[in-house]
Amino acid sequence: MLTKSNYLLGLQCPKLLWIKVNDKERIPKPDKEAEAKFRIGTLIGVLATKVFSEGIDLSGLEFEENIDKTKESLELRRPIFEAGILTDNLFSRADILLPVGEDEWDIIEVKSSTKIKDVNIHDVSFQKYVYEKVGLKIRKCFLMHINNEYIKKGEIEPKELFVQTEITEKVLEFSEDIEERIESMFKIIKDSEPEFCVDDILTIEYDNFCLDEFMNNLPEANVFEMYRMFKSKRVELYKEGCIKIRDIPEDVRLNSKQEIQRRLAFDGGKHIDKLGIKNFLNNLKYPVYYLDFETINPAIPKFDGMKPYQRIPFQFSLHIQEEPNGKLKHISFLAEGISDSRPKFMQALKDNLAEKGSVLVYNQSFEKGVMNECSDALPEFKEWYEKNILPRIKDLWDVFKGFYYYDPKQKGSASIKVVLPVLSDLKYDDLEIKNGITASLEYERITYDETDETEILKVREALEKYCELDTLAEVEIVKGLSLV
Repeated sequence: MLTKSNYLLGLQCPKLLWIKVNDKERIPKPDKEAEAKFRIGTLIGVLATKVFSEGIDLSGLEFEENIDKTKESLELRRPIFEAGILTDNLFSRADILLPVGEDEWDIIEVKSSTKIKDVNIHDVSFQKYVYEKVGLKIRKCFLMHINNEYIKKGEIEPKELFVQTEITEKVLEFSEDIEERIESMFKIIKDSEPEFCVDDILTIEYDNFCLDEFMNNLPEANVFEMYRMFKSKRVELYKEGCIKIRDIPEDVRLNSKQEIQRRLAFDGGKHIDKLGIKNFLNNLKYPVYYLDFETINPAIPKFDGMKPYQRIPFQFSLHIQEEPNGKLKHISFLAEGISDSRPKFMQALKDNLAEKGSVLVYNQSFEKGVMNECSDALPEFKEWYEKNILPRIKDLWDVFKGFYYYDPKQKGSASIKVVLPVLSDLKYDDLEIKNGITASLEYERITYDETDETEILKVREALEKYCELDTLAEVEIVKGLSLV
């Protein structure tokens, strides 16, 4: 049987399609991030049904019962949620099947995103093909997605939260040759396991352990580590036999940073622009405030005045250093309760950032963006942020994205978690929470879900340790740069 989810896998990665059907146990279990996406998708789907009155909900039914109930529901000419159709070993369920006129239907696919992707069009084209195969007349196709201009005022209003975009013409375009693609996928399923194709890197949309296995088996200093090189260019070079960076011919045009990577692939060592590093460090004004934020960005706004996916800061870590290599003072903030954390967050920043000295962050667009959004929502902090804080912000990321310092161990990345081990013995490996995504998910879980007190205290302690390491990492990196 080919489901619509398997059809989408087949378009992106035939190897994963084969494994999903024939050897499912090999697929790793979803991590916390994937599980959170599933939960959000389910919640968004339920909210979308509120837009349509008198709908028939078939979402909780077992497979065979869903198919039987769909046949009965079609006769009633009412909106159907999760209408399942099985024909010729093809199975599809539409989020919403909406009756139109006397005998036609509209397909409405619900997504938690704010934009339309090609994979969404392919999704609906498969649904349309299956429904029409059993004789249903499909009039139009729509994608129902989050309205990123919606502003919460009181209770969530589903009709305002979602927008419907007609995609009928695109679906017709993407439906060309769909029979041949389906036939090809059945052949893949019945044949022996295919090899991973490097071209699939260009079509893969979601996490894919086949891709992870491919990348993990590549040698050190491989062409996929090239800094900010287009994905298509990396694939092209690999197919031409350039597995390692040193295999790239001299006539291939590279930017200055990529040229550094190629030179180091031959010469070894590190690239250090001492003057660039010196200028950056000399531009820091003490005391230096090493700062890092953590945020949530819920699809469904939690507080009045919020838009979907708007960032709400719930935590910061701040290390203060009065002089180069001087003693450190650590200050932290971690919101409590379910109310809007922004007023207390901004006030705590204002209380602790004083009026002089550099505010050092890693990737300033994030911190600036969050503080700007907060000061828009809380005008009482606007002047303080724009006149006092904004001019003082310095970005440590500039050193590494500018290749003032580059170690091949970074593998083409300027991420703080990759940079830290090449300049310090500090590491994130031993932490309970190891990245910002997990921090956000765990904070939301213990704050807005029903959680026992012991678990809450355990997670809050883990959040404190993680965020503290982010700013301690900045301190260590600056110290390491001062020694090169």
